[in-house]
Amino acid sequence: MRIGVLKHGMSYLLYQMLCGIKHLHSAGIIHRDLKPSNIVVKSDCTLKILDFGLARTAGTSFMMTPYVVTRYYRAPEVILGMGYKENVDIWSVGCIMGEMVRHKILFPGRDYIDQWNKVIEQLGTPCPEFMKKLQPTVRNYVENRPKYAGLTFPKLFPDSLFPADSEHNKLKASQARDLLSKMLVIDPAKRISVDDALQHPYINVWYDPAEVEAPPPQIYDKQLDEREHTIEEWKELIYKEVMNSEEKTKNGVVKGQPSPSAQVQQ
Repeated sequence: MRIGVLKHGMSYLLYQMLCGIKHLHSAGIIHRDLKPSNIVVKSDCTLKILDFGLARTAGTSFMMTPYVVTRYYRAPEVILGMGYKENVDIWSVGCIMGEMVRHKILFPGRDYIDQWNKVIEQLGTPCPEFMKKLQPTVRNYVENRPKYAGLTFPKLFPDSLFPADSEHNKLKASQARDLLSKMLVIDPAKRISVDDALQHPYINVWYDPAEVEAPPPQIYDKQLDEREHTIEEWKELIYKEVMNSEEKTKNGVVKGQPSPSAQVQQ
């Protein structure tokens, strides 16, 4: 993804990104590796999310692994070895948005420890309520780090980093900062959801129910993600899925729904 977008284009790109994430989350899937190199933008400003190699269904045993998300875009709950949910992707979107504004990586940590330090230096040391959620050894380390008050979002993202004007009166620096302040929240329990982000004033100027509200996801065997498979087994599963998809397309039938001919007969 090219970071230098034109004027209010950032708002529209974020809207598309959030739409894509909402569709994933609605299907019970967490991307887990959102970063600029996994976002493609065409010349007409159409955005696509790529690389689902680390995507998993919510609730699988894979969810607790820390080996997700390129370090710079890892949410605090991943860095600290906590459990995480869908809004782990929202932190990554916040990091991408901040990078689009600053034209540089927000938290360029060299390792896990430095990554955490980069986060709290800018956002501040989290409150005791959050510390209680950490494992004892992690909590002991975090509590013994230097305390930081953090910077205000106007300091982190001053007006000078934003376009001077916009055709939409809601697309202002203050609105962009407000959205960033709700995405870049250390405590995931207090972080904005994808639904609320889509309704945020900086984003909802583009809101189209036809784009945001996806059709119900098809029935999917989530145990496929929870079982280990050999390469040959994965090849067979993928082949069957492709053939099944082609058959449904040819017949115009979606699995679990009646065919057009059946509907006419009714």
